[in-house]
Amino acid sequence: MSRLRAALAVLMPLAALAVPLCVVAAPTPTPTLTPESAFAKTLERHPDLRRYPLDREIRRAESAQAALAPALVGNATLENAFGTGSTSGLAGAELSLSLASVIERGGKREARISLARQRLDAIDIEMQTKRLDLLAEVARRYLDALAAQELENAAQLSVAQRGVMVEAATRRVSAGASPRSVRLGAEAALARANLDAMRARETSRAARQRLVMLWGERDATFTALSGSLLDLPKIGSFDELAQLLERSPELQRFASETRVREARVQLARSAARTDIDWQLGVRRLQSERDVALIGSVSIPFGSERRAAPGIAAAEAELALLDIERESDANRLYATLAEAHGRLISDAIAVNALREDVLPKLEQAEAAAESSYRAGALSHLDWAQLQADLLATRREQIEAARDFHRALIEIQRLTGYPFLGTVDTTARSMLP
Repeated sequence: MSRLRAALAVLMPLAALAVPLCVVAAPTPTPTLTPESAFAKTLERHPDLRRYPLDREIRRAESAQAALAPALVGNATLENAFGTGSTSGLAGAELSLSLASVIERGGKREARISLARQRLDAIDIEMQTKRLDLLAEVARRYLDALAAQELENAAQLSVAQRGVMVEAATRRVSAGASPRSVRLGAEAALARANLDAMRARETSRAARQRLVMLWGERDATFTALSGSLLDLPKIGSFDELAQLLERSPELQRFASETRVREARVQLARSAARTDIDWQLGVRRLQSERDVALIGSVSIPFGSERRAAPGIAAAEAELALLDIERESDANRLYATLAEAHGRLISDAIAVNALREDVLPKLEQAEAAAESSYRAGALSHLDWAQLQADLLATRREQIEAARDFHRALIEIQRLTGYPFLGTVDTTARSMLP
């Protein structure tokens, strides 16, 4: 549970989780959705997680079944009855009552119990991996919805700026300082900005709907999402993250699967030892009024030869697991390297846009407005600066979104919290 909480605390770096995940608020309309609410609702209601308690019950039943000893079998045999001559009626009948069972050799019962227990223990690893994948998906969808919200805000800000231009152009046209085409051009730009804002609003609505579907709702009951895309956590070096990868759930499952396959090998090997079928009982000889003990033992031959293919297959599956783990480890390291590289690149972009590019563009746009009102600048130059400012804001939002996407992927791969705390300047991440 501590690992799960740690994973949750970093999976979505937009806000730290502060409430127990098992507590879920009632689905009442709320003005703002927080990451902790999204995580908690999904963990409570997603069907992929509700199945694990039932899977665990199935595995427990299998363990109980595997622990059972061979059954005792009762036999009743009537011979020499209802025939002809001396066997007519029951005069010469022979009635045998016996119990039979199997003596298992080679540790078959212990091997069955071990396999069943290892499969039961593997449920926890499967559930942990599934939870981590599901939490990563929640974080991705929350991130997409938050980015769409920021893009919608940027579009609304552009509408406001275009409105200021329309107002300024109208004043100049009224004063005879500019032709009517200038006002019409400004109004067209405002109409385009309104269109972009409506499209951004619809994109944001769709992203929120896609998010709430994770916990079974069809429509979002909140009006906004909390969090800031520009809060960039401080991340350790690639070597530090690579060390965490060794303990990731995706690689830990191989340890669990190894124990399962070793148990299968032991079970296959136990089949090479011959079982002994026995039977013991009494027989009633009706004609002599006598009673006698009866017994039998059956030992099949060739058990070792018949078990050899199963042993070979189980050992090959066990050896194959090492190759599978090596292949998965290489894939995970490659994915980690790619995600870490994207994360550093996006952090540089967000940092540069926030500290250098955007401040200068905002100053230039403000200066362009003053120059235009004074008649020293054309409306096209002002409009171009407004367009550049909007494009740069969108670029910053997209770079921050891509940073958090890479961060979520790294967290999903490692399954462990990152080093350091939130650093809004992102300077500590740079090489």
